[in-house]
Amino acid sequence: MRYTDIAIIGGGLSGSTAAAMLGRAGISAVLVDPHESYPADFRVEKLSGHVQVERFLRTGIGESVLRRATFAGENWIARFGRLLDKAPSRQFNILYDSFVNAVREEIPATVERICAKAIAIETSAERQRITLSNDETISARLIVLANGLNVGLRHQLGIVRKVVSACHSISIGFDIAPAGRSTFDFPALTYFSERPSDRIPYITLFPIGTRMRANLFVYRGFDDPWLRKLRRAPAETLDAALPRLKRITGAFDIQGELKVRPIDLYANDASGQPGLVLVGDAFSTSCPVAGTGCDKVFTDVERLCNVYIPHWLASDGMDADKIAAFYADPVKQDCDDWAAAKAFDFRSVSIGTSPYWMAQRWARFIAWSVQGLVRPLGGAFHLEPNVLGHSSSSSSSSSSSRSSSSSSVSSSA
Repeated sequence: MRYTDIAIIGGGLSGSTAAAMLGRAGISAVLVDPHESYPADFRVEKLSGHVQVERFLRTGIGESVLRRATFAGENWIARFGRLLDKAPSRQFNILYDSFVNAVREEIPATVERICAKAIAIETSAERQRITLSNDETISARLIVLANGLNVGLRHQLGIVRKVVSACHSISIGFDIAPAGRSTFDFPALTYFSERPSDRIPYITLFPIGTRMRANLFVYRGFDDPWLRKLRRAPAETLDAALPRLKRITGAFDIQGELKVRPIDLYANDASGQPGLVLVGDAFSTSCPVAGTGCDKVFTDVERLCNVYIPHWLASDGMDADKIAAFYADPVKQDCDDWAAAKAFDFRSVSIGTSPYWMAQRWARFIAWSVQGLVRPLGGAFHLEPNVLGHSSSSSSSSSSSRSSSSSSVSSSA
């Protein structure tokens, strides 16, 4: 049997970041994941915006990891075939598997990495027992469950999952190349839907190395015939949905395989569970359209590793009351509530047909147009491309900023 203070199950973004932070803090930890190198996976492909990047930097590993990404310092905003603004941007683009593997390289050698699956867990108010697929057993004071969408261990423990919105959105990723020329004119682009009936909030194009990557987001059921049409004839289907996009991009070709990922919004209730804490998607999912997934991961992991684990290890036991303090953390709750509200706001403002939502879309179109006009004069305010929603959006953004400020008070890595 192996003994450790912290056993992390799952080596994706949240688990690997936690392992790097705990190892750097000198805390005894073990990382359990079945993959020596994280495999190709269609998830996060960029970090963008001041707050999101700052959240990552507070983990203490951000600077070295972001050197592996492709930086885009300007992002064009467009709609209806019109360029609205050439906005300064803080955008770091990197494929998810490359991102996770870069984070893993920051894990100190003091953190033992075990290439196996956790197949059974027993929890208590004192020590936890984990049985692995290689017949080994781990005894830990605390288990950090960071195994994303895998439900087996959570079902085994009786943790209840509440589905908030089934197939809330679908993310589609592919490579795109200019036709008949070597490069696109723009460094990065966010192009918003032309008609709510197409159920497309936006498409974003951004460079990763020498290739241009596209992420298209739609609000449709996974069995929608439109998706089958997109797979069979991607260029033609995209052109029909966004007919004026090529006024900005010029002619282009879609290359390689389309990656399609439906997103269910759900939350797990593990509040009564001793000896185990859920982070990232293992706790609750977010909508990629709103771009808040990394905010949630970095907030969860930063608060857990910088604030709660050092405090918990300073006293005996690991009962449910200790764990509950993490779930009740106001910084974490602010971020979770903001992400949830933004997911529904974005959907409504993208496909809503009431006069209110139509007015909201036109208000943003006008705001971006004005921003683009005054920017050369040095008087532009800055709107993030994915800041959408009704009046609660501004308060949600404020909440995010408050979370950012609160986190920095106790952050160290």
